[in-house]
Amino acid sequence: MRRWHSHRRLLAVGAAGLLAAGLAACSSGTSSSPGTTTNTGSTATGKTLVMESSPESSITQTFNPFAPTGAPWGMGATGLIYEPLIQFNLAAPPKYYPWLATAYAWSNGGKTITFTIRQGVKWNDGTPFTPADVAFTFNLVKNNTAVNLNGLKISSVSTSGNTVALNFATPQYTNLQSIAGTAIVPQAVWSKAGNPSTFVDPNPVGTGPFKLGSFTPQGFTLVKNPDYWQASSVKVPKVFFPVYTSNTSALSALFAGQIDWTGNFIPGLQKSFVNPNPNFHHFWEAPGGTNSLMPNLTKWPTNQLPVRQAISAAIDRTVLANEAEAGLENPVLNATGLTSPLFDAWSAPVASMTNSAHADPAAAKQILQKAGYTLGSNGFFQKGGKTVSLTIVDPSAYTDYAEVDSIAAQELRAAGIDATFQGLSVDAWNSDVADGNFQLTSHWSNGGITPYNMYEGWLDSALATGNNATGDYERLNDPSVNAMLAQLAGAQTTEQQTAALAPIAKYVADNLPIIPTTTASQWFEYNSQNYTGWPTQDNPYETGQPSGTNNGPGSGTDEVIILHLTPR
Repeated sequence: MRRWHSHRRLLAVGAAGLLAAGLAACSSGTSSSPGTTTNTGSTATGKTLVMESSPESSITQTFNPFAPTGAPWGMGATGLIYEPLIQFNLAAPPKYYPWLATAYAWSNGGKTITFTIRQGVKWNDGTPFTPADVAFTFNLVKNNTAVNLNGLKISSVSTSGNTVALNFATPQYTNLQSIAGTAIVPQAVWSKAGNPSTFVDPNPVGTGPFKLGSFTPQGFTLVKNPDYWQASSVKVPKVFFPVYTSNTSALSALFAGQIDWTGNFIPGLQKSFVNPNPNFHHFWEAPGGTNSLMPNLTKWPTNQLPVRQAISAAIDRTVLANEAEAGLENPVLNATGLTSPLFDAWSAPVASMTNSAHADPAAAKQILQKAGYTLGSNGFFQKGGKTVSLTIVDPSAYTDYAEVDSIAAQELRAAGIDATFQGLSVDAWNSDVADGNFQLTSHWSNGGITPYNMYEGWLDSALATGNNATGDYERLNDPSVNAMLAQLAGAQTTEQQTAALAPIAKYVADNLPIIPTTTASQWFEYNSQNYTGWPTQDNPYETGQPSGTNNGPGSGTDEVIILHLTPR
């Protein structure tokens, strides 16, 4: 219930052609049984679609696409209101779809990218969408660090006719997703918004297929945008986002047929969800990145390399995958964190850098002893009069992470590290991670069309300035790593990217700024009672995860899925 994640020239494609091609490829999802559902709200085009992506203890009416701690962001709503220039298929990289841009072209050795902006698009208040809005958005990002969620190092922005050009000091080939996945906002609204990072945006104006209908503390409804540029392809009249405070309450609603589309961690998924109604209950958990234990590199003892090495040796990745993640995710056994099979094309130079699949407490103790730590009478290591003690934090509502952390804490204690798990609210955890107020936490990685997005999210110090980190949560600040990331960003071909990635991956394996644990699934379960056309492993036009932010800041691939759905 979580997750935020080719360099060919994009040829111009008309809106009608884009959707015709996409919808022709969607799965039919037909069934021989009528089944039942408690989801109501029938209209001429279809029923209200009920969508759930993240448990929230409370919600406020804030739809700012640059505010990742806002509940609508995590619930998947912003991706149905705000749109990017390009939509990326994170299930089958490097595939992508032209969106608010019909084409793009690199020039100046990858330091300039020029987008051709789609004509005839309107904002949901009926006003025209223009290249000036695109230029304004990227200047807003350029001039305000707090909303530059991907740390884009934009030098300048210019417009000419229906094109917008972005200039950078260094080549940006592998940064395409972070650039083109940015949510575009209207200049008429945001030029008067004041501080863009604190703007509440209670009545969002976007170009997406939906706009805000109603909002209550118990949930909110998005309604079809009649001015949408692909309006004829939207067969879903309304989307309702109910508030659930935990995985447990969300699962109860799902099992009762009250949710159409969700992104839950579900233990015993086949038995609990699919088997009771196999005609309509389905899932597809595509690997989208790597989960890791993220150590705070500014706090003792996690800022000590021997401690991080001992943690890596002490945890049992197989147990974490099979028990905590219910076998729905796999152990990540490459010490670099590279996700297999997603990024196998880039892994050859570092394939031999492996983690242990099982816990080795003796090895963990040996690492600490060799580094001068001594085992105290309380059974825990200490050095300089300080016990090696740490707290692992995550939201209690993220039940899989809570179980990962609890198991890991037990394994660390067996290796002489005084570890405990503390469950937090989602809001408190988001705040603490952004502020750097933690020692160790389980966290997912960015997904992406190349490994660049994952490593940039882990390691780029530009993402962790002040108390509002949007990446590099462990607070790594190594100029040599930033330089290596810049080198990778400028690599155009897979062969060049593989060579540029190797030293970065080796750095991660040697220094453990993150400690890989399991693959990070794109959680996706759905009830096809009311709608067909969902993505599947056989038809992976998108991952299926109902997050509003897995394409880029504030923009989500969930709208791609909405446009494939048709009423049963």
